[in-house]
Amino acid sequence: MKFLRSVRISVLAAAIAAMAGVPAFAAGSVVKVTLWDKGAGSMGEFGPGTRMGMNMEPAAKLKADLAKATVGINAAPYVVPAGEVTLEVTNSSKDMVHEMIIAPVTGPGEKLPYDEDLQKVDEDAAGHLGEVAELDPGSSGALRLTLKPGTYILYCNIPGHYALGMWHLLTVK
Repeated sequence: MKFLRSVRISVLAAAIAAMAGVPAFAAGSVVKVTLWDKGAGSMGEFGPGTRMGMNMEPAAKLKADLAKATVGINAAPYVVPAGEVTLEVTNSSKDMVHEMIIAPVTGPGEKLPYDEDLQKVDEDAAGHLGEVAELDPGSSGALRLTLKPGTYILYCNIPGHYALGMWHLLTVK
């Protein structure tokens, strides 16, 4: 009897210890964000012909442009209710570092303030709300924040990545 009680206590203690390492994101919405690329050799030159900036063109044209992309961000779901939102971010690359930054979009066709020389977005001028900083290949991270209704952009600000199309819109209703 004493043996069974100590086994039960050991099992209970192990279960509590295991759960302590698991984040409790019960409230709010969870968005699974995947940062991807087609390999370091597919990056090419940055410059004309890239998909720089948010493109509000008809969906068919945008879909054709995305099919040629060598880097990108996927987010599911991409429409969530206002309130607490947790962005669970995974860098699925085999050899490239990526990051995810979130900023509000104030109007259709708005472009983020982009520094051509640095090949990066000016994060402060863009209204940076938070980030999952540089993730090594295969790594993950999370960001939890409270979002009001509106449109937000998720983007990678590693030099050149945003200009090549590494961004995704998130709608909060």
